[in-house]
Amino acid sequence: MPVLIGQEIKDAIARGEIGIDPLEESQIGPGSLDLTLGNEFRIFKKESGVCHVHNESDFADVTEAVTVPDGSFITIAPCEMILGITRERITLADTMAGWLEGRSRFARFGLAVHVTAGFMQPGISNQQVLEIVNLGHKTLALYPGTRICQFVFERCLGTAKYQGRFADQAKP
Repeated sequence: MPVLIGQEIKDAIARGEIGIDPLEESQIGPGSLDLTLGNEFRIFKKESGVCHVHNESDFADVTEAVTVPDGSFITIAPCEMILGITRERITLADTMAGWLEGRSRFARFGLAVHVTAGFMQPGISNQQVLEIVNLGHKTLALYPGTRICQFVFERCLGTAKYQGRFADQAKP
């Protein structure tokens, strides 16, 4: 599937194939769109024991919600994982899909912004949950509003619409 580049991203937005809210034009790069870190997080409860992973598992059972105000930060220790969310809601036509990727400038600190499940289905309309892990050796402070990751858009062969569990997510 072809990847959309800067002007093609702008044209797809103008045609309504891609919706980004909110959007500053400076977020559009040569081959992707920068997304910013929101204020809502889920941190893992400091509990010992086994976390059972099966079809009925719910991440909410092992995490707690935290809101970080603008101008403040949340810390993530080495080898720790937290869930965050983008400020932007992405809406894709059923002929568009995409990939959520980290940014190399932050990867150099050991920050992995999206550990798994990076493919975004055709027809989504949601904010993107970030599976954030600190792979470095120092505690990192993350600030809401930081351009933390990027979205790469692809045009699909055929049409489809995601209607799964996270179809309308607005919180991590």
